[in-house]
Amino acid sequence: MTYEKKLVIGLFGFGVVGEGIYRVLKQTPTLQAAIKRICIKHPDKKRNAPAELFTTDADLLLNDPEINVVVELIDDADAAWYIVSTSLGSGKAVVSANKKMIAAHLAELLQLQVDNRTSFLYEAAVCGSIPVIRNLEEYYDNDMLNSVTGIINGSTNYILTRMNEDGMAYDDALELAQELGFAETDPSLDVQGTDAANKLTIILNHAYGIISKPEDIMCKGITQLHPTDSVYAKEKGYSIKLVARANRVNHTDVAAYVLPTFVGPRSQLFNVRFEYNGVIIGTRLADEQFIYGKGAGRYPTSSAVLSDIAALRYGYKYEYKKARTGVNYQISTDHVLRIYVSCENMADINRLDFIAIDETYISQNRKYITGTISFDKLRKAAWLNNPDNSVIVFAEAGPAADHQLEELE
Repeated sequence: MTYEKKLVIGLFGFGVVGEGIYRVLKQTPTLQAAIKRICIKHPDKKRNAPAELFTTDADLLLNDPEINVVVELIDDADAAWYIVSTSLGSGKAVVSANKKMIAAHLAELLQLQVDNRTSFLYEAAVCGSIPVIRNLEEYYDNDMLNSVTGIINGSTNYILTRMNEDGMAYDDALELAQELGFAETDPSLDVQGTDAANKLTIILNHAYGIISKPEDIMCKGITQLHPTDSVYAKEKGYSIKLVARANRVNHTDVAAYVLPTFVGPRSQLFNVRFEYNGVIIGTRLADEQFIYGKGAGRYPTSSAVLSDIAALRYGYKYEYKKARTGVNYQISTDHVLRIYVSCENMADINRLDFIAIDETYISQNRKYITGTISFDKLRKAAWLNNPDNSVIVFAEAGPAADHQLEELE
């Protein structure tokens, strides 16, 4: 389907991003796109747009034959699923920023696009203004992708920056992030790593053709980190980041996780600070490419949404080429990590879980152990979910992991 005529948009949501989209479209006639109607939840709220544009009846947009593009920018994942699935089912193109909804319904959304021969674009759902999805779709449209590694949640990165650089306690850093608008009133999706797991689910599909659920990804947030972890990081020259990673461990298996990670100064992620995002794409031929920018907020998100709207003028669709390479990648637990575990009671940590132990440190206030462990053993370890223990991955995984990478050459 191509769009030779002006795009007629039905917009769901008129928050900071929705209003930004409305204003830019009004001021940019060259985009050949205009909003016909806007569906909102609270009709009594004062808005900077003509009253006749607004409605609380979603069906007025969904059933309007003149609307050929639906832009969905709401927080409710269940309502977003109804909006998006209904729109695609009726042949309307859709732009969305709802990563939770997309990750939860990825398989159904892929089928809806095929069945109805329409386009569903969602660059803003992953890293705001950073064009991760478009790059994976267009530039890295082969099976030579070794890894995608990134800081893809700005809220946690802001909190960790304050903790690592300013010595702030977690609660104080979180409160400051909320005051500045970088963290929600209920920050649980961010700080527990769930938001990053949703985004990684989407990345896995575009990087390797893997259709998965967020619960398939091992995920630990930053709530269990202890102030002494930052002290250790500084002593060793590391910075602590919440990192999402997908990497090939052999010709068909991919490791996928979201975990606090010690990042060294040789990594581009080391200097990704405050609310910024950064993604490293590793390939066999081109080595590493780094993409950096703001991953959330009014203008970065608006930028990505507008880019998707503009692409629809030319009938652009994701082709999901990785699903047709002939290589059936899958998420695997058969790989190893080098980790640091700090705790109050060393007896809580079962040393037999480790393949090898590199270092043990015991003081009156805090203890830690570093070593190599199989991923499967780690995710099943009873001590992993103890709130008194913090687990941090070393970005450099060690000799056992290096051997895995050599097998790919």
